[in-house]
Amino acid sequence: MTTLKVQTREVPTGALKTLKKKGQIPAELYGQNQKNQHLLVGEVMLSKVLASAGESSLIDLVIDDGKTIKVLIHDVQKNPVTNRTSHVDFYQVDMKHTLTVDVPFVFIGESKAVKELEGTLIKNMDEIEISCLPGDLISHIEVDISSLQTFDDVIKVKNLKAPSSITIKADLENVVALVVPHYVEKEVAEKPEAAEAAGETPAGEQQADIKQGKGGIAKEADSKK
Repeated sequence: MTTLKVQTREVPTGALKTLKKKGQIPAELYGQNQKNQHLLVGEVMLSKVLASAGESSLIDLVIDDGKTIKVLIHDVQKNPVTNRTSHVDFYQVDMKHTLTVDVPFVFIGESKAVKELEGTLIKNMDEIEISCLPGDLISHIEVDISSLQTFDDVIKVKNLKAPSSITIKADLENVVALVVPHYVEKEVAEKPEAAEAAGETPAGEQQADIKQGKGGIAKEADSKK
């Protein structure tokens, strides 16, 4: 479990600029039956936690070297000019209640259709919504693209390997990844009018259709006590 130390913040709003220059970022703690609490967190330590745990893993938040609580990182705000974190929210979770979060995909393996057929890998989704108890949260889901051996192969949500303790809340027929011929994208980009006249569907429209997926109802979360 990742640990992050923070301090309570009892300073005037006007002093925040000075604190930010010293590497301290304002934060808020909230949650069910939890009174909002103003905090300060070190920018360096927060960056390390974000890199390792992200926003879909539980972390131990230690307040003033005392009380430790289980939280998720929520709503990380960035400075549009420097891209440095300017504010962050922590959400205190109830370990007995189901959570719904988005977890990212990590693409692994090597596709024969890319390597040998010189196709272009299309990552149609980069994250997916899941629900589970806080103790069952996962930081990511791996997508093995080695199954993409031809241009006819696709990886759908139903093909993902995920723990039985989580419920994927997405249409199981949605396409996660596929490989398309490189020349298709090249020809459409160079001669879109010719492709349209020939009755061909531009690659961009093909991808848009894929992203929409087939209509369906997301699988309901398993009931847990």
